Amino acid sequence: MQISIVGAGRAGQSFARALAGVGHEVVLVHHDELDQVRGELVLLCVPDDAISDVAHALAPEAGRVVAHVAGSRTLSVLGAHPRVACLHPLAALPNPERGAARLVGATYCVAGDVVAERVVASLSGRVIRLADSQRTLYHATAAVAANHLVALMGQVERLAQEADLELEDFLGLAAQALQDVVLDGPERALTGPASRGDVETIDAHLGAMPEAERPAYVALAAAAFELAERARARTPA
Repeated sequence: MQISIVGAGRAGQSFARALAGVGHEVVLVHHDELDQVRGELVLLCVPDDAISDVAHALAPEAGRVVAHVAGSRTLSVLGAHPRVACLHPLAALPNPERGAARLVGATYCVAGDVVAERVVASLSGRVIRLADSQRTLYHATAAVAANHLVALMGQVERLAQEADLELEDFLGLAAQALQDVVLDGPERALTGPASRGDVETIDAHLGAMPEAERPAYVALAAAAFELAERARARTPA
């Protein structure tokens, strides 16, 4: 398939490498080079707020599909194009090399024209479909799963430095905890003071850490307590 990708950032370059790697003919252009767009599919890999403007700048063509890769946007942002689609990957794309590798075999939230499913199939991906009313919550969940996890590791790094240690000293523990979630689910994977109802230890933690770090710790400790309560409620008496 001949595919034009608009947007040469991390997402655009990742898609360009991945799609070319599975045999598609790919043209990668910047948002101000729309005169170079050609092919059966135009994939918009521009910032979410720019999708509508770029889509409206493209002249509609009967045989062409215009698609975006934004998880939080519906097909309505693509305007009057006769064939539209969306394919949002549940994959982190930190750079083109790693991003391209992760796009192969990824899960994609797909909407619109069947061409999107053909593209996902060519990448050996898995398709999920949602109603428009579900997309914002879906995207929020993706942000928690990826972005908030990274932000949490940022707090681990800061607290480690306060104790004259390094982030690397705690990455093995974090990897084990995430592996336990994969194997057993969040409720059974939870360990530590919240799982035991050990409020005294949590209070000691708060006293030992910088004040600026306490709100995030309190919020997540509360979430851990709730998780522990759900686990106990499911345990037969």
